[in-house]
Amino acid sequence: MAMQTLGAIVITLPDGRSYDVGGAVETAVAVVSIVVGSWILVRAVHVFVRGGIRALLTRESREGTARDVPATELKKREDTIEALVVNFVRFFIWAIAVLMILETAFRLDIGPAIAGLGIAGIAIGLGTQSLVRDYLNGALITIENQYAIGDVVTVGGISGTVEDFTLRRTTLRDLDGTLHTVPNGQITIASNMTRAWSRVNEQVQVVYGTDIDLASRVIASIGKDLADDPEWGPKILEAPQVQRVNELGERGVLLLVLAKVAPGSQWAVAGEFRRRLLPAFALNGVTMPQGVILSGPDTPTGMPRD
Repeated sequence: MAMQTLGAIVITLPDGRSYDVGGAVETAVAVVSIVVGSWILVRAVHVFVRGGIRALLTRESREGTARDVPATELKKREDTIEALVVNFVRFFIWAIAVLMILETAFRLDIGPAIAGLGIAGIAIGLGTQSLVRDYLNGALITIENQYAIGDVVTVGGISGTVEDFTLRRTTLRDLDGTLHTVPNGQITIASNMTRAWSRVNEQVQVVYGTDIDLASRVIASIGKDLADDPEWGPKILEAPQVQRVNELGERGVLLLVLAKVAPGSQWAVAGEFRRRLLPAFALNGVTMPQGVILSGPDTPTGMPRD
């Protein structure tokens, strides 16, 4: 026979034993509700995170530095960051769900467990804060497209070509072949020397008394020859030319020569410009001070020298 009591369904067997079926049903319903609710919450977070990351990357691809990134690369970046955030949130949602199930099904006091989880979380957070910083900074680098594999950069005080990049670290190889691993959390300034276009920046010094207009015409002629050269022309966006008299030095006049070139071509183009400049000056009677070396910005240790 069965009789219903307040808040419970009790089944009494012929031998007199009674079982509270209603309590078991309520517990099962509560556990299922927790599981279903957690699953829905995880899915909602997944959809929210995916939409937010997609919006960020789409904006970067239209307005920011990611405009030159292929759609396949943007999709790869989107999936990487999405997996990082979703896995992190999913862990905490299911951890809390398990504690709630333990309390519901076994009447365990989860207060100490939650407190312990909080203390453990703080301890883990303090112990791994540099690791978390690495991943967060790596995600920002990815979203903002600060650099990618193959770019020549200076990060964390190290210059070189990016050989590998993950959300945790950046791997660079310098000119000597040394492979450097830089945690992304240590990157506060990233200098990319091969993004979109590059610049040749040369200081050419001539002795006092030189016809500056003549020297400028010789340099412009070298720039035109470079731009017309089948080998060098594709690398040159704006031919080398004198921009201004940059300084009146102790030994001569310094002319600032600038050119706009394809990404990563600045060192090779600068070297070819210097090679052609010396005989051109000699042919046209333009004299450089003795012992003076053509100067430009220092070549970072990770770049191909001319």
